[in-house]
Amino acid sequence: MRIFDPHIHMTSRTTDDYARMAAAGVLAIVEPAFWLGQPRTNPGSFTDYFDSLIGWEPYRAGQFGILHHATIALNPKEAGDPRCRPVLDLLPRYLEKDRVVAVGEIGYDSMTPAEDDAFERQLAMAVDHELPALVHTPHRDKARGTQRTLDVVASSGIAPGRVAVDHLNEVTAGIVHDSGCWMGFSIYPETKMSPPRMVEILREHGLERVLVNSAADWGVSDPLLTLETGRAMLEAGFSEDDVDRVLWRNPVEFYGQSGRLDLSEVAGAREATFEGSSIKRGGS
Repeated sequence: MRIFDPHIHMTSRTTDDYARMAAAGVLAIVEPAFWLGQPRTNPGSFTDYFDSLIGWEPYRAGQFGILHHATIALNPKEAGDPRCRPVLDLLPRYLEKDRVVAVGEIGYDSMTPAEDDAFERQLAMAVDHELPALVHTPHRDKARGTQRTLDVVASSGIAPGRVAVDHLNEVTAGIVHDSGCWMGFSIYPETKMSPPRMVEILREHGLERVLVNSAADWGVSDPLLTLETGRAMLEAGFSEDDVDRVLWRNPVEFYGQSGRLDLSEVAGAREATFEGSSIKRGGS
């Protein structure tokens, strides 16, 4: 089973996680810019963070044979903080970088006017830079937030097929499916989606325009829940080709729209095995 995790926050994970992922068949990942858990107080902290996403993390992932790309944005959680909003003026230079394959995470946290403005401006940047957009839906009032998200996307001029609306569930999957946007699902141990629930959504809505991710961050999460979802699909009667489509070909198709997704090093896909002696050991 080959796996491309389309949304995982490896900055908050250790090298042990990279080793486990490599052993499980994870060949490629996309790491979206996100909130670090406490407020950032100036744009400089974002530039340091963005630099690590396009420099240090690809190196760290590469030690384990995993290809790393990123998405860059001012995240919704901090979009309303006046100390952070100047980051919007810094984004264009990062959106030109080779390893940046989308604008994200953008969207809503509390659905404020400031978040509206940041969302609209960053969707415009996605259009200007010919990049897809990765959209975060709010954890509270998710149904209303998802509909509001789709309304903003529809008025932005970006093609719906170039937008992934993430953190969906049974309540919100249908309207995103009908919009023509990609449907993103985060699989978590205790919250959001679980592998069995994901299987039922795939049965209902099909395999087209579906992205399954672990989103593994600094909270209770597990970077191998993509693998567990693949296993749950097989146990439920989906074919190996179905699993490959969801866990590999779909992320390649979505992020491939950037024109920057370079998977040449895994052309043909290496075997999902992990030889400890071949890994350069570093600090955790």
